[in-house]
Amino acid sequence: MNVAGLVQGIVLVSFPAASTIFTRPSEYGLSNGQYGLMFVPQVLTAIAGSLTGARLAARIGTKRVYLLGLTMSLVAMGLLLVSAPVKTHEAVAYPLLLVATAFLGAGFGLTVPVLNTYASAFHPGAVDTAVLTLNALLGLGTVLAPVFVAVFVGLGFWWGLPAVSAALLIVLLLVSLQLPLRVDGSAAAAAGSAGRRPRLPGRFWLYAGLIGLYGICETMNGNWSQLDMTKRLGASASQASLALAAFWGMVTLGRVGFAALDRWLSPPRVYRLLPLILVASFLLTGSLGRHQAVAGIGMFALAGLGCSAMLPLTISFGELDMTAASAAVAGGVIAFYQVGYGIAAFTVGPLQAAGLNLSQIFAGTAAVAAVMLVLALFVSGRAARPAAGSGPAAGSPAAAPDQPARADEPARADEPARADPPAGADSRPARPHAPHQPHPPRQNRASR
Repeated sequence: MNVAGLVQGIVLVSFPAASTIFTRPSEYGLSNGQYGLMFVPQVLTAIAGSLTGARLAARIGTKRVYLLGLTMSLVAMGLLLVSAPVKTHEAVAYPLLLVATAFLGAGFGLTVPVLNTYASAFHPGAVDTAVLTLNALLGLGTVLAPVFVAVFVGLGFWWGLPAVSAALLIVLLLVSLQLPLRVDGSAAAAAGSAGRRPRLPGRFWLYAGLIGLYGICETMNGNWSQLDMTKRLGASASQASLALAAFWGMVTLGRVGFAALDRWLSPPRVYRLLPLILVASFLLTGSLGRHQAVAGIGMFALAGLGCSAMLPLTISFGELDMTAASAAVAGGVIAFYQVGYGIAAFTVGPLQAAGLNLSQIFAGTAAVAAVMLVLALFVSGRAARPAAGSGPAAGSPAAAPDQPARADEPARADEPARADPPAGADSRPARPHAPHQPHPPRQNRASR
């Protein structure tokens, strides 16, 4: 599954990594508005796939949903390849790109929630670490995409990226067909409940709002960094690709690093720290001027660190907080992440047309990160409660109400201690009262 995350990361960033190709007059020649609009079909289909994936899995199985998602991503790469020979014919090439991003979004929406569900189900004892590791490899794929573009542009055929992505997807499909990929136990039950349209708790909207804001912050860096580098900071195409690779590289390193340091730096603390880093990165990026390309690379790397663990931790926190509908939670989080992605991908072009420059837009996004910080304080507080409550449950007075329900279990070592202090005659009156207390016997039968 981790390899699938790596491949999905490469595929996901194929279009943003080629942003300079799409907007270059000698290539596709798209305007900034057309470039932003190109991602609208991706957002819509990704949201639809994320929201319907759990119910679809209940009908046809999780593995088939996963394979369907990979197939749609493969179709997207095929359409991108087909558009390359007709890139100068906008009436033909642009519709192909729109259909390609629609398939890409559907593939992402179906595949990524399933991968996160697999990570949680296969590693129940270390959900946070498993989800972080999966998303770290997905992030590694996003790092490789701009590197591949830079290499293939230097070789004279940028379309080598979708060709490599398509080949990787074919191999992944062939290997996945041979694997069982079954989700058992509680994860399967959660998926089944998702198929029955469970009601998500009201607190889900706290997670949804936060991850929507995060989607805006990530996409500002992931989709617009290269254009900001070349058009505002005077960077070369290679420097622009390096900035995008630095962003996704730090996303990946941050996920790996925070997963490794979870004993010293708890996930809730990381969750509160990352939005602060994002606020600083947006303000610093907005303050840069012409001929500061090297500093721009550093700022996008800082933004990558700020983004690193937000998405996987939101998914794992939400699944642990709302276990009865964990599969639906993963899909819902991905859906609202795509809402934020769509807002940032589409609105930057109109904002520029209205007179704002990228410097002002990046600086203004710091306010989005600040609101995300406020929401992160609430979410991390909820995530910290189970860990804090696990101690009292074991031996504090809060555990006392549970003791009578377990008192008549025959194998309890503490039962003689309760029976010995009374003198034999005192222990008998306790039994005649048992028939008048129906609740304990019912609980004992259920537990057995």
